[in-house]
Amino acid sequence: MMLIGLTGSIGMGKSTIANRFRSFNIPVFNSDEIVHDLYESEAVKLIESAFPETIRNAKVDRDLLSQELMANDNGFEKLQSIVYPLVYKRKYDFINRQFKSGSKMVVLEVPLLFETNCDAKCDVNLVVSASYNIQKARVLQRNKMSVFKFQQIISRQFSDDEKKRRADFIVDTGQSIYNSYAQVDSIIQSLKIRNGIAYNLFWNPEVKQSFTHTFNFSEL
Repeated sequence: MMLIGLTGSIGMGKSTIANRFRSFNIPVFNSDEIVHDLYESEAVKLIESAFPETIRNAKVDRDLLSQELMANDNGFEKLQSIVYPLVYKRKYDFINRQFKSGSKMVVLEVPLLFETNCDAKCDVNLVVSASYNIQKARVLQRNKMSVFKFQQIISRQFSDDEKKRRADFIVDTGQSIYNSYAQVDSIIQSLKIRNGIAYNLFWNPEVKQSFTHTFNFSEL
């Protein structure tokens, strides 16, 4: 099974590219979706103990949590220690389900792939990229987004240039969506003839796994 790490800074088009993989029936693990679910389930009580003012209607209010974290950078480490083990366990279970079901490729869509060293546990890593001006314009169209918040988010990530330097593949999303799709299609074809080794090295359940890894959750 080939494990494909998919990442890129905010506004670069990760979701669009992930959906292209899905159109080929390639399973995608979306870290952000898992976090959203955890904020309404297992993580609520734990986060309430650390950030009691961020809970509304028995779930984590992301806006309040974001305000808390932006006001106090030390809060990130506390949040990381709560959320990351839960996300990692979900990822581990997802990968092993896909292996048992016979999937040939699996995509791990992780915003902070390189920052968390998750790239080292993938066979190949794909970075989605566009120019800064395109990125900024996309992000500022989002609800409740400001220039200040945008700058705060990207300041806690590796630069786009650094991510591209570490990538095995780069998808330029600054052109048409059809151009981006063509790039992904070509990558998929090239990977079909390759064998993955990351699963047996890092995710096989016969190998004892640790869920206490360093993590920076700067896109919350």
